[in-house]
Formats: sequence, structure tokens, C-alpha cells
Amino acid sequence: MSTVIYPGSFDPFHLGHLDVVEQAVSLFGDVVVAVMHNPQKPTGAFSADERVAMISDSVAKLSTVRVQAFAGLAIDAAKAVKASCIVKGLRTPADFEVEQQMAHTNFTVSGIRTVYVPCAPALGFISSRFIREISAHGGDVTSMVPPAVAKVLQSHNKRS
Repeated sequence: MSTVIYPGSFDPFHLGHLDVVEQAVSLFGDVVVAVMHNPQKPTGAFSADERVAMISDSVAKLSTVRVQAFAGLAIDAAKAVKASCIVKGLRTPADFEVEQQMAHTNFTVSGIRTVYVPCAPALGFISSRFIREISAHGGDVTSMVPPAVAKVLQSHNKRS
């Protein structure tokens, strides 16, 4: 059994993300879901602590998964948890283009390889950005997110 890291902003975590986590568990065993800050994205709807809590609730049934927030680079987080590789989910060909460039860069500077897993076809359309937008306008996103996330989104949008 080896440890892998699955980095992302997860703002919020959705069923496509959960699918990638479950695949990583079945392939590798121990998975660290690394909640990262992406400087190319806005600050986000949820704090890192809120995202860690939502994801932790969503993966509670998976005993070999832990969730942690990290600042900085994914390769530094991977080194910190002694991950054998980085796991990334792919939805579309465009995802592959972006992830491939990132994987080559990460390997060049760290020697850490990236493994891609395709998300389930039925989940390929799900996007955190769309979930935030739909939810903010009172739409129902329960078919796209784990129950723990749906509950937080509902509560979050009542406060807004």
C-alpha cells in the first residue's frame, strides 16, 4: 500500500472529486486529499478549514483517506506526506492538456510522477464553479455533491 496525494481547491468538493478519491483508494490504498489554494482562482466561497471539514465528512466512510490543508505547491505537500505520486482526475480533453503540462513541470522539479484517473462518465460535467453559481441562486445541487456538502451549501447561502 502506498500513499498518494490528490490536490485541489475543492471549492466545493463534489461527486466527481469523490469518485476520484474512491478510485485512488482502490488503486493505491492511502490517499491524502490536499486542500490547496490556487492563486489563479478567486479566493473562493469557503475557507480552507470549511473545505477540509466538508471533505472529511464526505469521505468519512473511507478509512484510508485523510484530508489536510496545505499552502504552497502541490509537490511540497506531496513531499510532506511522503506521497509516491500525485493523483489527478480528468473530465475532458482540455483537463488533460492543462494537467499534462503541470505533471511534466512537477516531475521536472521534484521527480514526483502524476497519475490520471478519468472520472465516471456520468459525473464528467460537474464543476465546482457551476455548483457555486447554481447554489448561490437558490438552485438544487444535491445531485452533484455529497450530502455533507449540500448541507453546508444550503446553510451558507441562507447567510449570504
